[in-house]
Amino acid sequence: MNKINEEESPFLFGKIAEKNLFVNRKNDIDHLWLNLNSGINTVLLSPRRWGKSSLVEHVAWLKRENTNARWCFIDMFAVRNEAHFYEKLSSELIKVTSNKWQNRLKNVKTFFKQIVPQISLGLDPTSDISLSFKWEELEKHKEEILNLPEKIAQKLNVKLIVCIDEFQNIHNFENAENFEKLLRSQWQLHRNVSYCLYGSKRNLMADIFNKKNRAFYRFGDIMMLPKITAEHWIPFIIERFSTTGKSISAECAGEIAGLMKNHPYYVQQLSHYVWEYTKIEADNTMLISGLTRMLEVNTALYQLEVENLSNTQVELLKAIINKEEQFTSTKTMNTYRIGTSSNVLKNLKILERNDFIEKFNKKVELLDPAFELWFKRCFMNMRIENIV
Repeated sequence: MNKINEEESPFLFGKIAEKNLFVNRKNDIDHLWLNLNSGINTVLLSPRRWGKSSLVEHVAWLKRENTNARWCFIDMFAVRNEAHFYEKLSSELIKVTSNKWQNRLKNVKTFFKQIVPQISLGLDPTSDISLSFKWEELEKHKEEILNLPEKIAQKLNVKLIVCIDEFQNIHNFENAENFEKLLRSQWQLHRNVSYCLYGSKRNLMADIFNKKNRAFYRFGDIMMLPKITAEHWIPFIIERFSTTGKSISAECAGEIAGLMKNHPYYVQQLSHYVWEYTKIEADNTMLISGLTRMLEVNTALYQLEVENLSNTQVELLKAIINKEEQFTSTKTMNTYRIGTSSNVLKNLKILERNDFIEKFNKKVELLDPAFELWFKRCFMNMRIENIV
């Protein structure tokens, strides 16, 4: 392998893609902004790492100065119970009321009438402020917290856009069904607030918003994010290489996008590793080196995922990768030793629920293109040189 380059990479993955690192999605940007600016609650659904968070942040960045909107971002990744949710929501909402901590303290007194929060200031009081409550008081006045967005929007005469990432975590709350009903009963009355809800566990999100017996059924517009097509990835990859004085052909850039099936996270990651091994111009050798390193970097994660699979599930993945169509046919079940038809159907549901697979145009495919290549290499004895 060539020596890895030590310059700053022009590609980004694992973080929010901003400004010139954000790729296309013009239609999605226009659709999302039209919804939120019009007061239409919006739910973003897509497999993990497809760029939902980046899309929301990018729209907020584009519209930050030209509108009367205030954006409130809440990440529920570490929120594990109802009380913590109220504290997180309150703290982030108070932050959008002002840039000055003195005004924020004043606003706490203005907006909270029935319940008195405890206020904590961080090392930087201009950005670090958090509210906490006694659960005994909080239980009596939940509605005041949930109506805080509407109160703030009315008082400040602004349009408030509340964006909640990892929203599916409410599924883990005690009495989650009652909590969902309470949220819906209050938020559906808000006229000056738009809610944008998204999360990394697509199946849980789909259950919350698509099932008729759930409180959030038809809460708003459901946006299914498509993949970014190769026609947008190719010029992006070429342009990013050129910013560092390197070059890559359209053919090689297309190979990167194709190998990663246009998956946003992995296209950027593979582009990064190919760029690292490139001195002047990227070629097939650098592509193989970059892909090899990428799979090595992800090996520990993929090994953990496979350890949780049964032998029949591993064999079923082989059948899927080999593009078998009739998984319950006698021939397929005997060839891959995947058990009875009922076992096959049960395992397909398990793999789909755990985001290993999805049906695209009535065909079953693996969701993670890098995992698929790693799996081919480790379990199906395919060489990298034969994959590229």
